[in-house]
Amino acid sequence: MKGSKLVSLLMLLAIVAVSVAACGAPAAPVAPEQPAAPANTAAPAAPAAPAAESITLTLGSWRVDDTEAWGKILDAFHAEYPNITVKFDPTNPPDYNATLRTQLETGTGPDLFFVRSFATGLELFEKGYIGSLKDLPGLAENVPAAANAPWATAAGEPYAVPIAAVSHGIYYNQDLFAANGIEVPQTWEELMAASEKLKAAGVIPFGNGTKDAWDINEVVMMALIPNNVGGLDGRLAYLDGKRCFNDDAIVASFQQIKDLTPYLPDGFTATSYYDGQQLFVQGKAAMYFDGSWSISGFEKDAPEFKWSVFAVPPAAGKDQYISFHMDAAIGMNAASKNAEAAKTFLAWLETGEFAEAFGNGVPGFFPVSKNVPTLSDPVANAFMGFNGKAKGTDIRFVWEKLLAAPSGQKDAYTAMNDAVIAVLKGEQTPQEAADALQTALAGWYEPAKSCK
Repeated sequence: MKGSKLVSLLMLLAIVAVSVAACGAPAAPVAPEQPAAPANTAAPAAPAAPAAESITLTLGSWRVDDTEAWGKILDAFHAEYPNITVKFDPTNPPDYNATLRTQLETGTGPDLFFVRSFATGLELFEKGYIGSLKDLPGLAENVPAAANAPWATAAGEPYAVPIAAVSHGIYYNQDLFAANGIEVPQTWEELMAASEKLKAAGVIPFGNGTKDAWDINEVVMMALIPNNVGGLDGRLAYLDGKRCFNDDAIVASFQQIKDLTPYLPDGFTATSYYDGQQLFVQGKAAMYFDGSWSISGFEKDAPEFKWSVFAVPPAAGKDQYISFHMDAAIGMNAASKNAEAAKTFLAWLETGEFAEAFGNGVPGFFPVSKNVPTLSDPVANAFMGFNGKAKGTDIRFVWEKLLAAPSGQKDAYTAMNDAVIAVLKGEQTPQEAADALQTALAGWYEPAKSCK
């Protein structure tokens, strides 16, 4: 009997020790010997360890169109991290910057949010609204330095995880091209000849308009410039003051804007971005300058014709360059109360699992991590094919260093946008437009003051 009491006591102490350890409490002192439980009584089970705390994060974005796709992407994350729920909460694109700024200033910002590249994102980081990611594991190893640069300080401190680049090109109605005996243009001159042929046949060559001013600047002018200035090396020469913003290459870009004028819709000043897309989808416009981000929208509209995309062709004798822009990254709200969970999500964005889900879930947004997925969308693959055939790629011309001007001065984006529209309206010649751009930049950008 004494032996059985000793065995029972040892069993009881073991159970108590396991129970205490499972609860994370310090070990309790050994209790005085107590009578053993009757032999036919089951020993009490140790309580289960508490489940990991459930956390909900919000993810702000300017991509309202991608709500369904992001739901599926986030499902993949939730399967791996069931205790962390990320809710996609997008804002209408034109309102995003102002809305996010107000949220951050009033302490109501999302835990995670899309961060724009270069000056716009950097300002939010410098104001203390975006948390540093200098200690985020794997960022330098999984994302190329060139992709990280638009979301890092001059000293190299990262503050967002790059997730997407976008490409620029010309969508085209393959059936209309075939019906009018038109091949995909290889030069600017061939593109203009095709436009003239389409116009003569009663077809609107291009659906683009200027009611939404950003459209003609970002998806047309910014796609023309790389071919004329010589891609990345050419653009850097302007930033370094080795070239002036009214040289022959910039004038040539404005001239191409003028070349397009007779081939835009009648009343193009009243044609919005959406209107232009619908002219293309409805088969009324044979072509549409746009970005790869519109693939999903066109696929949902399901045009009743064959369509694809081709690269903006250079002038005869010039090399092909592609505007392949570092578009979006995701950063963490510095004031988030769930910073560790947010960092878990940000680290997941570096993985091949995310690249696969994102690259095929949101066609036309190309993952920039080293975990390159196989793309299933044919038009997305056509866009990506541009890069391999071109001499080089570069980001949008004014994004690096030229977006933020001092108070009272005109930034390069606004100056270029104004000049593009003035040329289309016939209010400025291409040379006058380039001169206006140079004058605006010389007012505040030091290299432009002494450019050669």
